[in-house]
Amino acid sequence: MTRVLIADDHNVVRRGLVFFLNMQKDIEIVGEARDGKEAVEKAKLLLPDLVLIDLNMPVMNGIEATRAIKQSHGQIKILILTSFSDQDHVLPAIEAGADGYQLKDIEPDVLIHSIHAVMQGENDLHPKATTEVLKSLSSKNKHRPIDDLTKREKDVLGEIVKGKSNKEIASALFISEKTVKTHVTNILSKLELADRTQAAVYAVKSGFFK
Repeated sequence: MTRVLIADDHNVVRRGLVFFLNMQKDIEIVGEARDGKEAVEKAKLLLPDLVLIDLNMPVMNGIEATRAIKQSHGQIKILILTSFSDQDHVLPAIEAGADGYQLKDIEPDVLIHSIHAVMQGENDLHPKATTEVLKSLSSKNKHRPIDDLTKREKDVLGEIVKGKSNKEIASALFISEKTVKTHVTNILSKLELADRTQAAVYAVKSGFFK
């Protein structure tokens, strides 16, 4: 029997979930919460097996509540049930410790399956949530050292690519030669290169400067 705590600030949604899940022979609703703070308090008091929680709630949102519950009772499973599927909600929820992430438009039997999957130790995510996670990972994998340069450092690198000397770069960018030298040093350090020639070649090969 899976003991479930439901946290949602919308009474109709919360009561609907209680009614539906109580009909399942292997699920017992042990409590309800109307906001994140109440969810944290009841989780500590009732020690449910799983908390089914919304994200957008008053007093304390679902992400903060998830983090608090996981920090105090890591064994409690957290299944997010929300309307949001964008990176700004999915990633923080997972980072906070959520074991599953589903959207409110899923079919009832899919919700039951998700609860069972999470209880069996799986990280069950809605396809849209999975897409957002993959997008984030892809974005991180595409990160290049050249992206760490400041705008001014990129300006200086652009002038280096053109074969200009420090004096010529200073004149072109209206800065002192000393400042140019500082930027060049920072560029070589961030790109882990030995000299200006390597920096110019790297910049062209990276596609940053054509």
